[in-house]
Amino acid sequence: MNDAGTSDADISAAGKAPAPYRVLARKYRPSDFSQLIGQEPMVRTLTNAFSSGRIAQAWMLTGVRGVGKTTTARILARALNYRTPELDRPSVDLSVPGEHCQAIMEGRHVDVIEMDAASHTGIDDIRDIIDRVRYAPVSARYKVYIIDEVHMLSTQAFNGLLKTLEEPPPHVKFIFATTEIRKVPITVLSRCQRFDLRRIDAGQLVTHLGAISDKEGISIDDEALAMIARAAEGSARDSLSILDQAIAHGGGTVSAEAVRAMLGLADRGRIIDLFEHLMKGDVAAALGEFRAQYDTGADPAAVLTDLAEFNHLVTRLRFVPDAAADASLSEAERRRGVEFAAALSVKVLSRTWQMLLKGIPEVQSSNRPVSAAEMVLIRIAHAADLPTLDEALKTLDGQQVSAPRAPTPAPGPAPSGNGSAGVESSAPASAMAQALMPAMMPSSSGGAQTMRLVETTPEPVAFAPPQAEPEPAQPAVSVKSIDDIVALADKHRELAFKVLIKRYVRPVRIEPGHVQVSLTEDAPRTLLNDLTVKLKTWTGRHWVVSLSKEEGGQTLFEKETIRRETALLDARSDPAVAAVLARFPGAKIIDVRIPDALQAEAAEDDTLPEPEADEDD
Repeated sequence: MNDAGTSDADISAAGKAPAPYRVLARKYRPSDFSQLIGQEPMVRTLTNAFSSGRIAQAWMLTGVRGVGKTTTARILARALNYRTPELDRPSVDLSVPGEHCQAIMEGRHVDVIEMDAASHTGIDDIRDIIDRVRYAPVSARYKVYIIDEVHMLSTQAFNGLLKTLEEPPPHVKFIFATTEIRKVPITVLSRCQRFDLRRIDAGQLVTHLGAISDKEGISIDDEALAMIARAAEGSARDSLSILDQAIAHGGGTVSAEAVRAMLGLADRGRIIDLFEHLMKGDVAAALGEFRAQYDTGADPAAVLTDLAEFNHLVTRLRFVPDAAADASLSEAERRRGVEFAAALSVKVLSRTWQMLLKGIPEVQSSNRPVSAAEMVLIRIAHAADLPTLDEALKTLDGQQVSAPRAPTPAPGPAPSGNGSAGVESSAPASAMAQALMPAMMPSSSGGAQTMRLVETTPEPVAFAPPQAEPEPAQPAVSVKSIDDIVALADKHRELAFKVLIKRYVRPVRIEPGHVQVSLTEDAPRTLLNDLTVKLKTWTGRHWVVSLSKEEGGQTLFEKETIRRETALLDARSDPAVAAVLARFPGAKIIDVRIPDALQAEAAEDDTLPEPEADEDD
């Protein structure tokens, strides 16, 4: 097998046909540790282990598809059995081909056994391995078993392997590879050295693909390399497969347009234009740009995914300016991303991110993806014109302070028709309109002038009149316990909320305007917020409902359960009931109704049995 960087397309000896074409993923497969990219921590650990002689008996290689698990296993088997005329011991330095190297890398060495656990899952396959490990290797130093996709083994197969894996013969080594490490039993993992092969950075993939393109004599755009690296998602094999496809698609010359058309992607520059239209709240321009991208072959879900990626990039650039140096970014992404990061707030970017995350699955599952994508874009553009929640609350709080000024005219004759009164009365509305303007859109001169009038000419008695902010009337409803809250819920016909309070709330401390409670483990997350809103609606005043670290008392449901169980015990000890139970074998008490509580229970259930011990024949 040729080393990485050499070509297998050379003509063989004279008169022979050229060697068959090999895909790039196989042609440029690493043959030693120096050619592995992105796995420096693992290489450093193995180098130190081999140099000190601390060689493990089993290794577990895990990672996503295409990062080099099987390739690393073969290189490791080659290192274990490395032998040259000058060196006869395990070595990580494989620069000089050894006696067994070529056969091991081609998967045909008799002492390096590769097994696919996906097709050999049973205990019989493991028994075969156990029977053969007793025999010494034929020609190599170690007999190496490479088991790929080891998580596919059955439970019996794993159990059968445990003893041999824990105490293997000194001439046997095991190398496991898997993409689903969580499916491997912990008893197997504890007997292996584990290496997590990392996803390869996009910048490293761009450099790697560029070097391979130069060796192949392929002309390829930098933007095309960046798109291929992003599409590979950290997998070297996937990136080479996409590059192979792009070379065939472009006829030997790979352009960004060809890769974009092949992958169904949108132009990154046009994605940025679409993002800008959305942030400006220009729905018409955003829909027009989306339709133009769709007409050129872009997938609607891919457009939203690219928007989400750019939104994430802009957010990241706000906190990590050095991220602009990423080699996988185009010049437009780098330059305009920095501009957006300086202009947009994190709150707006976070809201856009959440809307895109919710919209992408909607588009993917819709039978009309174009329409679904347009509705997602409309929502995002519409939200760009709105303030965030805290901004809206601050604006409303400001209006509540300044609102009493307008309806309280100074004593005197009616104002003349010069329009000054109109300016004063419209000030709160103008301030609200100015607060609702989008962050990136310039406000009109009229709105800005109104804001200046309100800010620079305030009423001198803005906070003086005591009647402008009357003291809130004390609520006529008294809330001193959880029972009072349940009674309020019952009074306002909030039966479902009443059940939630009784089942999940443990009282800690209840004071006027402040409720401290603890919740059961299965309580709804929004229960405290809902309780705050309900109490304000029911009592007409603000309440602070807080979650206490104290355990709290029993819930009303627990108290009712205890009372019911106590009543059942009392009923069983009653002589008359005991006589009835003795007279009718198999009869049992299923409920006890207290006469004093019948009226309260009737409010929750219109069909009540008789208020006495029920018997079931």
